[in-house]
Amino acid sequence: MKNQHSRYAKYGYIFSIPFVVAFAIFSLYPTLYTAVIGFTDLKGIGATDIHFLDDPFLNFKTVLSSPTFHIAFKNTLKMWGLNFVPQLLLALLLAAWFTDRRFKVPGEGIFKVLFYMPNIITAATIAILFNALFGYPMGPVNDILTRVGILAQPMNFLVKKSIAQGVVIFIQTWMWYGYTMIILISGVLGISPEIFEAAEVDGANGWQTFWLVTLPNIKTILLFTLVTSLIGGLNMFDIPKLFLMGGPDNATLTTGVFIYNQAFSGAYMYNRAAAASMIMFVIIVIVSIILFWLLRDRDEEALQKEIKRQKKGGKR
Repeated sequence: MKNQHSRYAKYGYIFSIPFVVAFAIFSLYPTLYTAVIGFTDLKGIGATDIHFLDDPFLNFKTVLSSPTFHIAFKNTLKMWGLNFVPQLLLALLLAAWFTDRRFKVPGEGIFKVLFYMPNIITAATIAILFNALFGYPMGPVNDILTRVGILAQPMNFLVKKSIAQGVVIFIQTWMWYGYTMIILISGVLGISPEIFEAAEVDGANGWQTFWLVTLPNIKTILLFTLVTSLIGGLNMFDIPKLFLMGGPDNATLTTGVFIYNQAFSGAYMYNRAAAASMIMFVIIVIVSIILFWLLRDRDEEALQKEIKRQKKGGKR
């Protein structure tokens, strides 16, 4: 039986070879190469000579002392935080609605498709759409607001920092709440129905069931959602870049756009772009570790410690 299991196991390794090769070529190698050139003087189109700097951390110091990077980092945190919170709250509300055992939502499948649909629309399409909606002076938003008397004359919304940031935040929320909703629904459906039945027998209402039964049992899913959203948020690039090119006056400049500008605009500072990328990578890793530690299952941890303690006591 052991030999037969070993023969079957080798097919798993064989089938994994295409993924391993693709990952090594298109992900692992670029990541390692980026980490290396952050310590070099590589810049300029067609540059082939790479020299390690006498001060290997010079590029990192330059990026960290850059006022533009500070602005980009603050914008990134602000826009991620202000889109993630309403996104999560809306997704939780919809997940509770669709999974409530007390009533059946008519046309549930259609609603799920409609809510998820913004996530499958390309960023370029969304950028063009919202540029048209907020167009000046003849965009639909200006037209509606002037017709109902809210505006006396058309306004160029996208030259105002707060409005530009607000639109980007709304776009990010609108694009991703459906995805978050689907992830949370899958987590809720994974909870044993017996737990909900026990809550109903004990007389728990809908809010109590959601707060005391559903949320504690999807803590792992919430952690996954938070970490993946953090990674995506700190790498926010497509909408700020395609919609407003980081403007107006760097109001929607994110770290992703900053890195792109360093690498592919002006002097083509590949070394500084690589350094900025590695800085963001380290920040994401550190914050993710902190989140995993804060949201760890303390009951399970305590149980494992007790089991180890009992085993040690038994050996004595």
